[in-house]
Amino acid sequence: MTTAAVIVAAGRGSRAGGEVPKQWQMLAGRPVLAHTLAAFRGRVDRLVLVIHPDDRARAQALAPDAELVEGGASRDASVRAALEALAASGVTRVLIHDGARPLVPSAVIGRVLAALETGAGAAPALPVSDALWRGAEGLVAGTQDRTGLWRAQTPQGFRFAEILAAHRAHPGGAADDVEVARAAGLDVAIVEGDETNLKLTYPGDFARAEAILKERGMDVRLGNGYDVHAFTEGDHVWLCGVKVPHGRALLGHSDADVGMHALTDAIYGALAMGDIGRHFPPSDPQWKGAESHIFLRHAAQLMRSQGYELGNCDVTLVCERPKIGPHAAAMQAALAGIMGVDAGRVSVKATTSERLGFTGRDEGIAALATACLVRA
Repeated sequence: MTTAAVIVAAGRGSRAGGEVPKQWQMLAGRPVLAHTLAAFRGRVDRLVLVIHPDDRARAQALAPDAELVEGGASRDASVRAALEALAASGVTRVLIHDGARPLVPSAVIGRVLAALETGAGAAPALPVSDALWRGAEGLVAGTQDRTGLWRAQTPQGFRFAEILAAHRAHPGGAADDVEVARAAGLDVAIVEGDETNLKLTYPGDFARAEAILKERGMDVRLGNGYDVHAFTEGDHVWLCGVKVPHGRALLGHSDADVGMHALTDAIYGALAMGDIGRHFPPSDPQWKGAESHIFLRHAAQLMRSQGYELGNCDVTLVCERPKIGPHAAAMQAALAGIMGVDAGRVSVKATTSERLGFTGRDEGIAALATACLVRA
């Protein structure tokens, strides 16, 4: 079976306040959507992010591994747009989740997926435990029996073909996908939800979410990378994704971008997943002359598939020449773009070895890198 996650994040969320829509506001130092997306990476085969057209640039930077679909005027229209985009993809199951639910526990996702092994639909919910009143003009006008009432959550999971057909047949205006499914005659199983799987709606919800994240604690990983390449004949070198004019080139199986190689290894190291050679063996001829952004992008995608985001990284180039300073800002931007992070999280700097060793003799370039990965 092939499973996709559709993250619905096209709304404007005005009740939450703030200068940007709630899904783009910061939560524990990262956009709300960064937390939401991290919860599904590694749990599904395809990730679809439904966005407002105005948010495309920031979405591309935040989630280079996600397929972007522009949403409609309502939630159900947005979901249908995503389902239609997946219609010919071979996806067999889909999880549909609110982008403003950033704290969904892995166990909740697991329960929905498990229920889909035997049913057409499943959704998490919590039984209503409080007394319920009906109100009129600010006064209690009556009570409501809470027996059999549940508080709905997401992700709501379905067999793909059935929920696509249900959305195509629905007139619109549904509160959620369970309503769409039931209108088409689909049975939807209730699985246990979680109190921490709250939907950010009002300003005070952000404080609650921060407290939950603090209680969960933070998983921080550090990795180091080191690489060396010798000079050979040529007229330029590739360093941290930038083509730098020089009287010689760097010798290597790929494009010999020594800075990008060190950073890639730092990310693999933080994940305890080896190095470039493990993932892209030099014995494999398909990688001869390969552009190093392939390696770094793979490491960044692997990082996110494990639920981590880049806290920051630092690359130091060790050489006498070429001079790095005039190109450092471009290198910083290039690395940030490849990894899909803000440039403020990337540092590129250089030093010499005071004429000592092979770098001091101008025989090649060395690079050291450190990467900090964070999973909230």
